[in-house]
Amino acid sequence: MHLLLIDDDPVLGEQLTSLLSQQGYRLTHCIDAESGLLRAQAGDIHLLLLDVRLPGMSGLELLATLRQQGALPVLMLSACGAEEERIRGLQNGADDYLAKPFNPIELILRIEALLRRTIQQPVTQPQRLTLGALSLNQATAEINVAGSGVELTPLQFRLLWLLAQHRGQTLSKSYLYHRLFQREYSSYDRSLDMHVSRIRRKLSSAGFDAHRLQTQHGKGYCLQ
Repeated sequence: MHLLLIDDDPVLGEQLTSLLSQQGYRLTHCIDAESGLLRAQAGDIHLLLLDVRLPGMSGLELLATLRQQGALPVLMLSACGAEEERIRGLQNGADDYLAKPFNPIELILRIEALLRRTIQQPVTQPQRLTLGALSLNQATAEINVAGSGVELTPLQFRLLWLLAQHRGQTLSKSYLYHRLFQREYSSYDRSLDMHVSRIRRKLSSAGFDAHRLQTQHGKGYCLQ
C-alpha cells in the first residue's frame, strides 16, 4: 500500500517513513498542500495522512478539494486535537481523525482499519506463500520444508506468516506484539523472542536455513 503524508514537519516525515516501512507500507511525504494535492491526484495513493494546519492552503481546504474529485481515504492529523477542529474535519469528509502526539501503534491500527473499510479487497486472497524450500498454507496452517511437514503452534504459524508476507522487511516488536498478543511491547517480556527461537529450531530441524529468520537488534525481526 502506498500512503501519502502531507505535513510541514520534516522530523515527523522521517519518523513515519521509518515506522511505516517496517510495517510494509510505502510512504511519500509532501511538506505543503499544493505539492501534496498534485501527488494525491496522481492516482496511485491508497490513503492520505493529512495535517490540519499547513502553510498556505490548509488541510481542511485541501480535503474539500479532494472530496470534489474522489473518495481517497483520509486520516486527519492535528497538533491540538480540539473538538471543533475534529468535527470540521469529519464534516468536510475525513474518514478518521488522530490528535498529535499519537501512539505509533494506534496510528498503525487506525491505518489498517481504515484500509479495511475503504479499500475493496480481492475476492480471493493469497493463501499460500513460498520462499524457496519453505511453503506455508494459510487455509490449513500447514508448513513444509522441501516436502517435510513442520509442526508449529497457531500463534507461531501466524508469526511466521506475517514475516513471510513482508519478506525482507523488518517488523517491529511493537507491531508484532499488538498483532499476536493484543498488547503493547515491554522490554521485560520475552514471549516473542521465545516463539522466534522455537520457530528457528523447528525450521532448522526440517532443513531450512534458520539464519534467514533474523533478529534486528533494537528493531524487530526479518525473514529473508
